[in-house]
Amino acid sequence: MNKRHFLAGAGAGVAALLPAGAAVAATAGTASPGLLTVSGAIGKSNRGPLDPALDQMMAKHGIQFDKAFVLDAAALQRMPAVAIKPTLEYDAKVHTLRGPLLSTVLQAAGVAPGAAVTLGLRAVDGYNVAVSLADAARYRMIVATHIDGQPMALGGLGPQWAVYEADTLDAFKAKPLNERFALCPWGLYHIDVKAA
Repeated sequence: MNKRHFLAGAGAGVAALLPAGAAVAATAGTASPGLLTVSGAIGKSNRGPLDPALDQMMAKHGIQFDKAFVLDAAALQRMPAVAIKPTLEYDAKVHTLRGPLLSTVLQAAGVAPGAAVTLGLRAVDGYNVAVSLADAARYRMIVATHIDGQPMALGGLGPQWAVYEADTLDAFKAKPLNERFALCPWGLYHIDVKAA
């Protein structure tokens, strides 16, 4: 079975379970529910402003925007994927994580490579970190969608995880394992792009 078609079909099934208004707000410009929203200093958009009534989690996290670029699972799967093999702090084991480079995801939203911007990476639990695009590119940070060949689930580390291969990066490899991933929110769902 083609995994991309399966994931797209599964996403459509989830959309059918959402209230009608929520499905429209979540999927503006996408074929299935939006999983990652990029807003701020972007050059492309496929949805309008945040709706505090329908974008409940974003509103509760204090996110605001007039326009945004939303990606669904299929859009992320179409991007060239990179595999990394970091030792994870949660079980101290090496895992294979795969997904597009964060810089590739941002280019889809119209953020130029090398732009002088800071990225606010926000997770579903509200965890929020700031990293410059330059650092994200230098660390070869990815938006992981798969772990050990399996899609990452909401409720685990997914459905997306902004992460790098800490074992090989001078800035992180000498740190204790539980301090290597402070810039890596799992459950990533929003990126706020701000001019530096």
